[in-house]
Amino acid sequence: MSSDNNLTLTTRQGHPVSDNQNVRTVGSRGPTTLENYPFIEKITHFDRERIPERVVHARGAGAHGIFEAYGKVGEEPVAKYTRAKLFQEAGKQTPVFVRFSTVVHGGHSPETLRDPRGFAVKFYTEDGNWDLVGNNLKIFFIRDPLKFPDMVHSFKPDPVNNLNDPERMFDFLSLSPEATHMVTFVFSPWGIPANYRQMQGSGVNTYKWVNSDGVGVLVKYHWEPLKQGIKNLLQKDAETIQATHTEHATQDLYDSIERGDFPEWELCVQIMSDDEHPELDFDPLDPTKLWPPDKFPFLKVGKMTLNRNPQNYFNEVEQAAFGTGVLVDGLDFSDDKMLQGRTLSYSDTQRYRVGANYLQLPINAPKTHVATNQRDGQMEYKVDLAPGQNPHVNYEPSSLGGLKEAPKTGKDHEPHYNANLVRQRIERTNDFGQAGDTYRAFEDWERDELIENLVGALKVCKADIRERMIGYFTQADADYGRRVAEGLKHADAAGGSGSADEAQASRYAKDNARGTDGY
Repeated sequence: MSSDNNLTLTTRQGHPVSDNQNVRTVGSRGPTTLENYPFIEKITHFDRERIPERVVHARGAGAHGIFEAYGKVGEEPVAKYTRAKLFQEAGKQTPVFVRFSTVVHGGHSPETLRDPRGFAVKFYTEDGNWDLVGNNLKIFFIRDPLKFPDMVHSFKPDPVNNLNDPERMFDFLSLSPEATHMVTFVFSPWGIPANYRQMQGSGVNTYKWVNSDGVGVLVKYHWEPLKQGIKNLLQKDAETIQATHTEHATQDLYDSIERGDFPEWELCVQIMSDDEHPELDFDPLDPTKLWPPDKFPFLKVGKMTLNRNPQNYFNEVEQAAFGTGVLVDGLDFSDDKMLQGRTLSYSDTQRYRVGANYLQLPINAPKTHVATNQRDGQMEYKVDLAPGQNPHVNYEPSSLGGLKEAPKTGKDHEPHYNANLVRQRIERTNDFGQAGDTYRAFEDWERDELIENLVGALKVCKADIRERMIGYFTQADADYGRRVAEGLKHADAAGGSGSADEAQASRYAKDNARGTDGY
């Protein structure tokens, strides 16, 4: 086709479409005939435009950018701790794609809802992809992956009436004391970031770095905003925004990049020796805990800049697929139970949502050599053959021109284990200590907002749920528990008990609706 005609509309088969306004019919009024191939192709594709929505992190926005390594971790050579190539040289640049998201609610939910925010980064490194999948908050609700489906179910709408119900959520949380620290963050202003640009990110779980000698250390990852800073919203401000705009964070990210105001984050790590650390009053593998920065300082390793918006939301943001098991050489897993549970779940989700060959899509494909013996499956559109590979050989080992194993880049990391196979929680739970520390570290206005938001949610809960939550808050900090208890007493006295905001909104609509005679 000549360049003059390169905007000509075609079918998926490449057939030029000369009439895109009218189907073929018997006469101008029909009936329509079955051989309307352009229409059939168009409407049947339309019927299949959506893929299954993510169970969590359904609402999202994304952007492309660059990660630039500093070549050091703090003031030390990074090679002392990890042999991962992307970190080794100062100024080395690695392309990235980032997807931000809300967590619990659906794909078209308002971005002002109280919720953790997802912060997932795909690094297209020379050794293949690395996915750093995390949230804006640095901790999580639970520490055992067996509880994850139950947690999400309790946060989701009621399976009978499809209504959100705080009592269901707090029923679960009141029987999960380890969640107290995360509850303290989520119901404070930190539970509603102002937008995606002005929030922190964290890997949440504990990972490992491994050097060329096979020696591993525990690490936690943190994204710290640079020029744009950190900002959160009060509940009343979020409601004001939501009244006129349900996707303000997506628009903010897109518009800032379009005008050249590129957001930047610095990647920092905390490093800890790979042992049990009995001197701490918590287990360092517990994702409900923060590592104290005075003992384990934030060490800078590089900077990320987002500088390009997606060309198509579905192709690049909706189909972007991340997994906590996607690590490159020099990065490894810790024994964090939540991390190991997520590692199965995340990539399994992508194979279900997007398909067995989701890694062949451009947004997910590594920007480096790919050669596998994996074959077939729905929507495979190329075979992962290496140059010169015998196409008849799809197995290894082989002497007939098949793929070969890569040479080792360093010694294997071989942690030693000597324990019984058990079903037990970790010994040092300390479920309330850091929740109290966080409460006391908040500014007065943050504590005020926390109490008001907790009272607003707990006032619809039955007495035993309230009592358990107040007990947790009191164990965290006596003032914390007292203020929530007093707030609930005032709410009860004002007739607030059992009357959820959603029910009030429903009654308001019924009482204030304007009648009409129809048309």
